Amino acid sequence: MKNLSILVTGGAGFIGSNLANKLAKENEVIAIDNEYLGTQSNLDESVDFQQMDVLDTDLPTDVDIIFHLAALSSYQMHKQDPVTGSRVNVEGFINTVKQGMENGCRKVVYASTSSIYGSRKTPTSEKMEIESRTGYEASKLARERYAEYFHNQYGIQMAGLRFFSVYQGYGGNESHKGKYANIIAQFADEIAKGIGPEIYGDGSQTRDFTHIEDVVRAAEMIGEEDISGVYNVGTGRAVSFNEIVDMINVELGANVEARYVKNPIPESVYVHDTCADSTKIYEATGWVPEIELEEGIKRVCSEYL
Repeated sequence: MKNLSILVTGGAGFIGSNLANKLAKENEVIAIDNEYLGTQSNLDESVDFQQMDVLDTDLPTDVDIIFHLAALSSYQMHKQDPVTGSRVNVEGFINTVKQGMENGCRKVVYASTSSIYGSRKTPTSEKMEIESRTGYEASKLARERYAEYFHNQYGIQMAGLRFFSVYQGYGGNESHKGKYANIIAQFADEIAKGIGPEIYGDGSQTRDFTHIEDVVRAAEMIGEEDISGVYNVGTGRAVSFNEIVDMINVELGANVEARYVKNPIPESVYVHDTCADSTKIYEATGWVPEIELEEGIKRVCSEYL
């Protein structure tokens, strides 16, 4: 992707800043963020940062392509304030796309979530049944439906990415997220300090951990294609929280045990297992994950060695 004008919403957040920094090497990139879940310090000087909210009426959408990553991104945020959650995740999405179309934007790539599959131990394809058990999942499903509407009604290309557990580590652009960072980042930081990481339940829950560099590359490759629809972005490998603790201990030369606590999230809504079937994005773009989990954990832990 070269010589384009690009807007990244949520551009100072974890995924957004990594994407904006990568794209700014060969494109003109504007990143907007209200800095509630992001920080300008994540961004390179080559990125034009503007402190704005996706609910604003004068967004800088006169661009070739929009990457819409702005969102309230946790179960707890939506449980505590479902009205604000829906306004940001749904109304903010509609507002951004509408202004983009009015300014001639040809394509929107937006963040959805793998959580809408629920708990799945085997690789999950986009053809499988989806549902919403939380406000967060409902808001992302609403995005997908509005994206379908915008594409069918107006012909704008709308590509949604169902991200699986994205990580980088506190040495990357996750540090500002704190307790909302991926568990690999949290566990590595705690184990390095000799603190037993807190795990809900017995640690048998699994995630498809996907390194940020693979996620950024997937978003860029989707943005280069004339396609719409929804696409999984994951590795197809599910690893338990207990295994992650063991892997980090080995990498750091530590022997810190996890602390197991009762899960505060109701079992009826807690996603216990995730695993991606990313065949669809491979067939559309040729994307495959390149960073093995062992290499990713090595990178996360390197700042502590």
